[in-house]
Amino acid sequence: MDAKPQTGEEITGRNQKNGMPPVPASTGRDCGSGPFRRLVLRGATIIDGTGAPPWGPADIVIENDRIAAIVAVGTPGKPISPSRRPPAGDEEIDCHGKFVTPGLIDCHAHAGVPYHALHGTPAPADYVYKLWLAHGVTTAREMGGFSGLGWMVEQRKASQENRIAAPHLVVHSYFPAVNDMLKTIHTPDEARAWLRDLKARGADGVKFFGAPPAIMKAALAECRELGLRSGCHHAQQAVTRMNALTTAEWGLTSAEHYYGLPEALYDNRVVQSYPAGYNYNDEYFRFSSAGQTFQQAAEPGSAKWNEVMERFLALDFTFVPTFSIYDANRDVMRTRRADWHDDYTWPSMWRFFQPARGGHGSYWFKWSTGNEIDWKQHYRLWMSFINEYKNRGGRVCTGSDSGFIFQTYGFGYVRELELLQEAGFNPLEVLRSATIQGAELLGIDAETGSVEVGKRADLLVLDENPLEDFKLLYATGALRLNDATGQVEWRQALRHTIRAGLVFDIPAMLADIRTMVADQKALEAEAAARTPETAPA
Repeated sequence: MDAKPQTGEEITGRNQKNGMPPVPASTGRDCGSGPFRRLVLRGATIIDGTGAPPWGPADIVIENDRIAAIVAVGTPGKPISPSRRPPAGDEEIDCHGKFVTPGLIDCHAHAGVPYHALHGTPAPADYVYKLWLAHGVTTAREMGGFSGLGWMVEQRKASQENRIAAPHLVVHSYFPAVNDMLKTIHTPDEARAWLRDLKARGADGVKFFGAPPAIMKAALAECRELGLRSGCHHAQQAVTRMNALTTAEWGLTSAEHYYGLPEALYDNRVVQSYPAGYNYNDEYFRFSSAGQTFQQAAEPGSAKWNEVMERFLALDFTFVPTFSIYDANRDVMRTRRADWHDDYTWPSMWRFFQPARGGHGSYWFKWSTGNEIDWKQHYRLWMSFINEYKNRGGRVCTGSDSGFIFQTYGFGYVRELELLQEAGFNPLEVLRSATIQGAELLGIDAETGSVEVGKRADLLVLDENPLEDFKLLYATGALRLNDATGQVEWRQALRHTIRAGLVFDIPAMLADIRTMVADQKALEAEAAARTPETAPA
């Protein structure tokens, strides 16, 4: 009989038995300078993350890992008097004509996906972390801990100690109580004991997919008692017994994706109408039918719509929509041929994305125009609710869930910024969602999420105003015409990511990532030339 796994290691053990070990952990740091005793950013225009408009020029003084001073040093269009400026630093960055924002927070992230191992060598954590940092992500909430709680806690510590090049990591472990995934918790008492042990082992929170109601209710009460935060992907196998509003009323911290929200809005049914022959384990059925859930729900502005909206608002509930992870459902051809895949997408991850029965998120074997039309309507209704929720004072945070469905780490996060703008958020509201509101969700807003004295120096230095075009945040940049030369060029805004005072040079980091991907492709090509019958499919 197999030994009982440690708390937070259950799904990791199962995956390992099935040929999906934890992704290779980061063990060292080969980039980033500092933190410095005194670092000064000179002449920046500040976009502080709170929703306030840009202002400057200002000098920002960073001492070790903290913002020590923010000094207005002049007026736009006029020379800056040296007498107004703070004293010199040990290190300085010229930010005249540049923009400084808070570091971005990915509230739904995965530090690698073990499933990719079924398609060849999985990407190491270094690849994932560097892509996050190269897109300005300085904090990531790991949602599921699929490489194991012990693995994640050690990576979090290594990041805190600057032993690796990684964002700050917030660790949420999978709650094993769903039949179709992995279920080792069968009673409320087992749930409470499991959560106490999880807290003792160092987790920051819990990732739910659902559970029997008595277990879920007891678990959420225990989370509140222990100070563990919680997020839930309300899986179809559990959502009929508890939708997103049910769990919000029981104390859930955030709803992930959209699952459970349309079900809370049903006014002429309780269970979604599924097509004949539906089987949840057939991913084509799962995702094609999921695109019809909002069409079966109450209409925007209806009494039911307003009632549900008001109840969520009264609970001060948070939504993390992750619009980007389902973006391919609206136009798979566009998403599959995104500019970055050739140079930045890891080979085994690329193969994992391809059509295959049984592969999670690989349901393209008969994806149709009709499916895409369903999903476009789904997005219109979903975005309408999320935008109205924001307008009425609700918290909406930015998460990517990359590593699935043609979304590459970092790039998927920037796509989420674009999709929040599509939903109706203006650019300052998008940045607010990606910074201070994410920090509030994670309970770290006293530490990070805005450009303020006393906070941790999690900052971005950008050559261009990100509010004008989020496409300029992609590591590839965006294709633009240079009128002076008559030539097209790729313009990219992010110059430095600063994480707790540690400064990363983005062009150098991107060159390193491209080399990592190219080297892996070369290794695979060499192996295929030697033994073609064993080459990755």
